[in-house]
Amino acid sequence: MAVFNLILRHISIIFIFVANLRHIIMAVFIGRIHEQAELNRFEKSEASEFVAIYGRRRVGKTFLVREHFANRFDFYLTGLSNSNTRMQLINFQLALKQAGNDDAPVPENWLYAFNELESLLERSGQPKKVVFLDELPWMDTPKSDFISALENFWNSWASARKDILLIVCGSSTSWMMNKLINSKGGLHNRITQRIKILPFTLSECKDYLQSSNMQWDEYLITEAYMVFGGIPYYWSLLKKGKSLAQNIDDLFFNENGLLQNEFRNLYTALFRHAEKYIQIVEILASKRKGLTRNEIIKHSAEKSGGGLSKILDDLESCGFVRSYQFLDKKQRDRIYQLTDFFTLFYFNFIQNDNPKSDNYWSSMIDSPVHRAWTGYAFERVCMEHIAQIKQSLGISGVHTRHASWRSRNSENGAQVDLIIDRNDSVINLCEMKYSINPFVIDKSYAENLRNKIGTFKQETKTRKSVFLTFISTFGVKQNEYSGMVQNEILMQELFR
Repeated sequence: MAVFNLILRHISIIFIFVANLRHIIMAVFIGRIHEQAELNRFEKSEASEFVAIYGRRRVGKTFLVREHFANRFDFYLTGLSNSNTRMQLINFQLALKQAGNDDAPVPENWLYAFNELESLLERSGQPKKVVFLDELPWMDTPKSDFISALENFWNSWASARKDILLIVCGSSTSWMMNKLINSKGGLHNRITQRIKILPFTLSECKDYLQSSNMQWDEYLITEAYMVFGGIPYYWSLLKKGKSLAQNIDDLFFNENGLLQNEFRNLYTALFRHAEKYIQIVEILASKRKGLTRNEIIKHSAEKSGGGLSKILDDLESCGFVRSYQFLDKKQRDRIYQLTDFFTLFYFNFIQNDNPKSDNYWSSMIDSPVHRAWTGYAFERVCMEHIAQIKQSLGISGVHTRHASWRSRNSENGAQVDLIIDRNDSVINLCEMKYSINPFVIDKSYAENLRNKIGTFKQETKTRKSVFLTFISTFGVKQNEYSGMVQNEILMQELFR
């Protein structure tokens, strides 16, 4: 019996260990299973690999690579923000010393720097030599010839071998796309693999909180998503035992709040001449339905030309803005819409310099301003979860395109932010509503919906069936008008 009890005790210890190990893995790699598998595959490849990892700042790119390789790199370098070429090369020398080359001189230029790296790697006994260059765009200072030297390192040396895994990473998605992935120079088609790190979905945010033993319901998690989006770094700052409102007050409105200056730091780190980018997102923040290019020009100092095009392309590449065309092909202008949750929250509640109390957000709950923001922000949450909406509608396997629609009659003012145009002869016209209770369709709103649907059919001349689809937190309350709703999708279904 004693032996049996001892065995049971050891089994229970093993189960506890496995449970704790699962908790640790969940906390570190929520939602990154595919990316880990890809990194494993690259490490085992029988050829040298040049891997570009990109995604929005704070999304967890560096964390993923460091944790996956447990900081076991043959060479690891992080670029310096807002530094000149001389400082970048000194930083390179220090990284060489850290990697074991104690006699490394300060390179005269980037060509010499990569030559020193080649010598270091040739002395390594590792079967796969892992080189991680983080924040690569910061190394590309003006007139430094950094890209030329990187091209030479890969094209004339690393690609000819079978034992190099070069991982480059950067938050400036536009730089990563233009200078590396879509390069028309010496790095054209040289990137062998690329990984885009996406923000967490609602489901992954829920998993993350549960892995941290934070028991929030889905309504609270959805509102947190409206503030932070799916950016893991922001979620990591939330404190257990405090409500969402308390956490927001601590992070944004407390004198020592960690995210008080995050907005400016974020844009300055990503973009040279950040003020121009901030001006454009501020204009877009003022028009929730979005603006055409010409409308943006009217409100900004940017002239019609390459300057504005580059800013809009950069903002879209980095995930701050989306551009789309209306379903009606007669309306040719693309619409640019601000979609970054953190930026939207900033312009709604933080931008002005009016002093705010430490419990400002707690006092704002359920105010008219708060309700207006949640309604708009929930629409953005739904737009980020199209795959889950399609799954809930049972059309995951149906080819669709999603678009927006605005009546050509300016006096009518009818607009639909999300339309799912399906290949099975159906169009889902989606209304998105965020409320603490089931949403009530009253007589006035029902008339508004009928007018919207009728105008949509008349102007688009569609022959498809139009299904009014409601996406809401707790459904639509049954009454004499609720029957006009063809499909209901509840908030919980966005967590699939």
